[in-house]
Amino acid sequence: MAFLHRTFLPLFLHFCLFNCSAWTKGELTTQETVEVYLGDSAQILCQYNVTDGNNQPSDLFVQWFVRPDITGSLEPIFYGDDKGQEVLDNTDYSDRINVTLDYQETQLTIQNVQLSDNRQFICHVQEKVFGFAVVTTDLRVFAPPDAPVIKGVMTGISVTNEMPSKVASCEVRNSFPEPNITWYKNSMPLMSSAGHANVSRDPRGFFSVQSTLEYKAVREDEDAYFSCEVSFFVPGGVRTLESNSVNITVYYPSTKVEMWRESPQGLVKEGDTVELRCHGDGNPPPSFIFHRKQDQDVDLESSGHVLILSPVSRNHSGIYQCRPLDSDEYADVKGEIQLPVHYLDPAVVVPKDSEVMLKGEDLTATCNALSSLKTHTVWYKDGKQVGTGNTLHLQDATYGTTGQYHCEVSAPSFPALHSSGSVHIIVRGGPQLVGEDQEVQLEEAIGRMVNLSCEAEGSPLPSISWNIIGTQNWKEVVRKSNEYVAQSVVSVNVTSDIRALCNVCNDVGTEVKAFNIKAIPSVTTPAPFTPAKGSGVIIVVIILCLLLLAISSVLYFLYRKGIIPPGRSGNLDIISEETAINDIVIEMKNIEDNEESVDLMLINRDRNGPDDQLAIVVDE
Repeated sequence: MAFLHRTFLPLFLHFCLFNCSAWTKGELTTQETVEVYLGDSAQILCQYNVTDGNNQPSDLFVQWFVRPDITGSLEPIFYGDDKGQEVLDNTDYSDRINVTLDYQETQLTIQNVQLSDNRQFICHVQEKVFGFAVVTTDLRVFAPPDAPVIKGVMTGISVTNEMPSKVASCEVRNSFPEPNITWYKNSMPLMSSAGHANVSRDPRGFFSVQSTLEYKAVREDEDAYFSCEVSFFVPGGVRTLESNSVNITVYYPSTKVEMWRESPQGLVKEGDTVELRCHGDGNPPPSFIFHRKQDQDVDLESSGHVLILSPVSRNHSGIYQCRPLDSDEYADVKGEIQLPVHYLDPAVVVPKDSEVMLKGEDLTATCNALSSLKTHTVWYKDGKQVGTGNTLHLQDATYGTTGQYHCEVSAPSFPALHSSGSVHIIVRGGPQLVGEDQEVQLEEAIGRMVNLSCEAEGSPLPSISWNIIGTQNWKEVVRKSNEYVAQSVVSVNVTSDIRALCNVCNDVGTEVKAFNIKAIPSVTTPAPFTPAKGSGVIIVVIILCLLLLAISSVLYFLYRKGIIPPGRSGNLDIISEETAINDIVIEMKNIEDNEESVDLMLINRDRNGPDDQLAIVVDE
């Protein structure tokens, strides 16, 4: 009977739970909420204080129920009293619960808590006198989620989009109960309206939340970092997990443009290849359209952000502008640069090519070249500097003035600019003999060879011819010339008096130089001797002999004129008292008549004698 009672008692109690009156005397308490992590054990304590009229503990009958959902019916999982207990079979808790009870309390222990255990548990206590009492406990199960995973969009976001754009997505899995996602930019929370969440639940009961951040980007967001934070409940509180940060690519138009000349470095001259470049601060880097400021309606052919001008001329000088294609057509965003193209025209020399001038004249030559810069001019002749400035003055021209004059024009501030020109100056003039005398007088011994030189300058180069009178025995031994000087040398054999004429002529005039050679008989020259030791004494003797010979000639002349009377013997003896040399006797005879003769004899008596003397004998 007791077994049947216990078997059907739950049904009776279930009926009484809704139909019988509650305790009128006693107290039943329990926890309103019990929080536990998934997989842990949960303890739900139900306490009561029930006595009979004598304040003695009453017999109690305890039952535990679960309510699957708020509107669902109760499901018994345990019942018992002090005489026996039973865990009902075929429930979710048949092998996972353990119940203890005594006269003051009963405790339900649930092992390996599952997500399905997140429900109400009811403690039902029946007393035979006072009836029954029921208390409810909410068991809350918590499962922390996995770390949030954030993904930024791969494409850029333009600040010009009128509507918010997707920036990133954040996903959280395996959480219970449902977590919450908050978006951050640079660690500052964004408005909740920025994220749109999509919550799902898998068959196991776990929640997954995917949130998409839609945001209207601004230019400054190119350096911003976005992240998401998930907040979830745990026993006794709330915890959070933060994701990694992502950076997004922000597209925005240029607000500033820089324009510069990439090449060449320094000044630009005609013929150079000029490369102009532009750079805007927009993202992505924009392409540009180029034009000249004075002709903005004409777009220049370019490549992206580069404009090539090749080859440039002075006509390319001006102000160049570039405008980014990503900017508002009404926005005044542009780059600008001044491009001066320098030039130096070919030098113009006056007189041109060549100029003929007469010897002694003056000439002024000019050398000018049009340039964008200040120039400097230098004149050269035969590699030597002959003047500076654009004007060259040639005064009192000579044949040496003839030549090629070269002018070099350069820009000191831009050495790469230079130009040149030249003029050939020709000085014309009749022949001019070199040397002071046009008539030369010469005396030469017969049989001698004489060299006669004739040199003249002139332009055109003069020609030289000879006309020699008095001999046929001559030949030209030298003929040479340079640009304006000619020379001829003839060798003449003197056989008689000669007159040699050097004829010099060119297109301008003629000159003649005369050589008069007087032929003189040749004089026999005594055989040369080599002075021996004591030659000084011999020279003195010869001089004295010549002196005595001269005195003899004078005396003979006086004698022939009758100025000196003859001696007794008809001979004149002159004795030199001071001679210390050999006695010399000179005999002179009249050579004018056939009967008279003059004998001159030098008699060397005794050179070592003490009485050396000189005797001159004159016979008629």
